[in-house]
Amino acid sequence: MKPAASWYAVYTKPKWEKKVADLLSRKGITNYCPLNKVLKQWHDRKKWIDEPLFTSYVFVCITAAEQVDVRKTGGVLNFVYWLGKPARIREEEIMSIQEFLDAHKGVQVEKARIRVEDRVQITQGPLSCREGVVLEVHHKTVKVYLPSLGYALVAEVEKAGVELVAAPEVGASTKRA
Repeated sequence: MKPAASWYAVYTKPKWEKKVADLLSRKGITNYCPLNKVLKQWHDRKKWIDEPLFTSYVFVCITAAEQVDVRKTGGVLNFVYWLGKPARIREEEIMSIQEFLDAHKGVQVEKARIRVEDRVQITQGPLSCREGVVLEVHHKTVKVYLPSLGYALVAEVEKAGVELVAAPEVGASTKRA
């Protein structure tokens, strides 16, 4: 039985995303370099071109045994790591990126900012699927108020382990007494 393959992100040399995707394809390694259709203006013309959506990243769907082949590919600097291991990416996330790019042109990538009073859902760890309100934001963690069982549970959670549910409305105050 063949081991299950998982999606990972690899970090590439600058401007090498398309080259790395091509080299991986030649090796028979399943990969995805999300390309964004962008209208570029030159002195004499305009033209739609395909630009990598994420600079210096290509996604690969591989087994653990294929990691060495990926690392040996020209232009690949390393895997993106999370907690000391190559970071796995859910297939649903890859599919969401593909569907979004199929439906839209000129997409921009913005880093999601989590702020105090944002409503978030914890996506990783023992508190997974719980919703709460952000109390504090630190460099790599957020402190989340979890109203559960009538008690105030406060947990410090990695920023990557929460996702924004709703930001507070402008001018509205949700401060607790």
